[in-house]
Amino acid sequence: MKRFLLAVAAILPLLAALPAQAYEAFSQTAFTKAQDKGDKILLHVHAPWCPTCRAQEPGVALLEKQRPEVKVFRVDFDSQKDVLRVLKVSSQSTLIAFDGKAETGRLVGVTDGAAIAGLVK
Repeated sequence: MKRFLLAVAAILPLLAALPAQAYEAFSQTAFTKAQDKGDKILLHVHAPWCPTCRAQEPGVALLEKQRPEVKVFRVDFDSQKDVLRVLKVSSQSTLIAFDGKAETGRLVGVTDGAAIAGLVK
């Protein structure tokens, strides 16, 4: 028990140092508005049970920190199947970049922070 408490005490400060994520839940209205404005956009197709999706979160947070102008939306893999069909997504842990209305890149299952940050051009 003492080891467990020491481990928790060691991890808590690290968790507090993680940046807050500014992404928002996907809505077609907000996505269309961002596209119409010509925003840089990243869609993160995410499932709460997906370990790869969780492993992508630090890379997405890095992108948000380095590029605050990028609008990040989280698409729920389990409940937003209509969005997945339109985007032709068949797997959680998919990242899709847009420049306005144009798709500029897509990664599936990639957890490397630099690759994720470099996806949005």
